[in-house]
Amino acid sequence: MKQNSKGSPGASASRVLRRSCAIASVVAIGILYGCISGPPPAPRIAPVPPKPQPTASTARHPLTGEQNGFLRLANMPTGRTPVRIGVLLPFSNGSASTRALASSMLRAAEMALYDSGKRDLLLMSADEGAGGAEAAAGTRTLLSEGAEIIIGPLFAQSVTAAAPIARDRGVPLVSFSTDRAVAGNGVYLLSFQPENQVHRIISYAAAQGHTAFAALVPNTAYGARVTEAFRDSMSATGTHIVDQESFVPEAGDIAGPAARIVQSQADAILIAQGGTLLTDIASTLAAEGASSHQVQYLGTGLWDDPATAREPSLAGGWFAAPDPDAERDYETRYRAVYGSRPPPLSALAYDAVSLAALLSSGPVYNRFTFDALTDPSGFSGIDGIFRFNPDGTSERGLAVLKIDADGVFTVISPAPRTFQSSGS
Repeated sequence: MKQNSKGSPGASASRVLRRSCAIASVVAIGILYGCISGPPPAPRIAPVPPKPQPTASTARHPLTGEQNGFLRLANMPTGRTPVRIGVLLPFSNGSASTRALASSMLRAAEMALYDSGKRDLLLMSADEGAGGAEAAAGTRTLLSEGAEIIIGPLFAQSVTAAAPIARDRGVPLVSFSTDRAVAGNGVYLLSFQPENQVHRIISYAAAQGHTAFAALVPNTAYGARVTEAFRDSMSATGTHIVDQESFVPEAGDIAGPAARIVQSQADAILIAQGGTLLTDIASTLAAEGASSHQVQYLGTGLWDDPATAREPSLAGGWFAAPDPDAERDYETRYRAVYGSRPPPLSALAYDAVSLAALLSSGPVYNRFTFDALTDPSGFSGIDGIFRFNPDGTSERGLAVLKIDADGVFTVISPAPRTFQSSGS
């Protein structure tokens, strides 16, 4: 069953999240209407001090019982408390593509509830807007309606505005932001993070015998994160960096960096770029004497694009990404329900709501605890296994894909099924 703020009926649809090594199903649905709205460091290996492992702070006004204004499911027996799941997305954002993504993510959330099978979950949505005050207002709305967990928001500036308000009530945010700076203290990032992709592809390449690595990374915030993960991976695998070069994507001047990479005599080159610039880089490397037939090309999730598969200069390259077969199954089911193809990020909303559904059997107002969300065994979703670290970031089990000469991606190392056996 589905309801909006005026109590009108409706319907929805989708599949279930499984805890790693165990399967659990969940949910029914009620929906409250809502709108949403410097260069990288030098390429030398340095010891990285251990990061603190924070826990969520104590809420000043914790949600502990029913209050006036909390939404309920129709026909729910008196004395029974629904599991209220808030969804905060940018439905009214100024960008048409962002609004379309938010709509698709909400549809995916509805699918997750429908597929789970329980009849005591209530999904409520509110507006993230353009962040800031709008995201804060949306958060207050969801809390006033009894949300025990909030799925979203999408953007880092919205998380910054929403997190203190949710934290005050002891309500966690499962956000889709990729900005690690906003993670922790009640904020958990379910997004795809480049660190996971870099660690996976470097560890796999090292296991195949590669020892001398070079990297071409953009001079951006993304590139800085890739650089740090690249250096960490060298330490973890016992391999070494022979060169690292950066470039300014907007300038597109990659001839000099590519030539220096070739001179390094690396046996594997990480290229942290996608799109047409990735093609230009591969062509330039080949012209300098380091084609994909001579040196192993490695990529991040930016390579997970059909156009990349069709580029001959990248044939033989490896990159880390979710298992495409699982994604195809989700896409088929989404299309059957809604008649359109889902954007890839919509699967994150499916997994987030399915996670909330899975944990909903816990004690009322104490279901979505720090310990429950950071279960080291992790969970399994559309895009494979994942788990939240104590600092609010996430770790994923990814497959390694190869770009074949016939223009398709082939899985050459399956994604792990549990974190106990998640080697390369």
